[in-house]
Formats: sequence, C-alpha cells, structure tokens
Amino acid sequence: MEQLKQKIREHGSVLSEQVLKVDAFLNHQVDPPLMQAIGREFARRFGGQGIDKVLTLEASGIAPALMTALELGVPLVFARKHRSLTLTDNLLTARVYSFTKQVESTVAVSASHLAAGERVLIVDDFLANGQAALGLAAIVRQAGAQLVGIGIVIEKSFQSGRGALEEQGYRVESLARIASLAGGQVSFLE
Repeated sequence: MEQLKQKIREHGSVLSEQVLKVDAFLNHQVDPPLMQAIGREFARRFGGQGIDKVLTLEASGIAPALMTALELGVPLVFARKHRSLTLTDNLLTARVYSFTKQVESTVAVSASHLAAGERVLIVDDFLANGQAALGLAAIVRQAGAQLVGIGIVIEKSFQSGRGALEEQGYRVESLARIASLAGGQVSFLE
C-alpha cells in the first residue's frame, strides 16, 4: 500500500535495526484518513469471506481494526491487556509476549463477544515475532470460532512472525513489508 509506505518514509523513525517508531501516525497520534484507507484495503483483501467480527489487541491495533470493521460492517472486539472490574467472568485468555515492550502479559476477551462458528479477522499494527497474532488466534480457537485471516499494517519481514503464522496455516496479509532497518533506513519488500 503505497500511501502507508510513503507515510513510513516521511514520518517513521528507525530507532535500531529491530525497532521502527511510527507514533506520528499509527500508535500514539493517529492519522484518520490513513486509517480509513487501511480499513478499506483490508476490507478489499478479505471481503467475501463472510467475516462476522474483527479482533485486535489493545491499544495500537484499535484504530486500523476499527476502520476495517467499519468497512466490513461488522463489530470490532479487542483483547484487553489489563483486567478491570467489568472484565472478570467467562474469559478467553492467552499469554502474549510484546517484542517492543519486552514483557509478557495475559490478554483477555469476554466469551460473550466471540461465539462458536463466527468467522473472525485479526487486524494488528505490527508483525515482528508473531506472538500477539498467535495469542489472538488461540483466543479465536477457544471461542470455537474460525480464523479467516490476519491483517497486519506493518510487517518486519526480517523477523520470524510471518513464518510462525503461516506454519500454523494462517493467511497473512501485510500492507507494508519491511525488508530491513539497517543503517537507519527503511527498505521495503515488493
């Protein structure tokens, strides 16, 4: 998706050969027209799959996932990283390791929001080692729902995430695939 790649070139900051900072438009400050275009693109790529729900992980995945759900005309569900007084019973949970934060946390979704037989699309902001997507896929399985695919805004293709997901048989669609962050420069696949 050229619009996204251009935004990464103009406003992304390479912090190391492993870390790309995109807080100017994706995961701190959000660019609504870009998120709308991302939602349209995911809806185009996954349209016709009979999707019932879009699932993401709080917080950075919410903006692109919400726009995707809007374009598909379905509800958005997001897994919570922190327990609350209202999220206590009948939970679907998974342990997820965050590459960026270097911490493992338990994420949860109320079982009342994902039902057996529903067709679910996962949308997330980044794919590095695939742990977030694998955790969300585990939640989909716990619900007895079917995972239709995984939409990723930015994939770090030099890390193992895509391979881990495809090894499980999941369809992965990434809008911007980064080949390298070496030398402080972003280079894209394709």
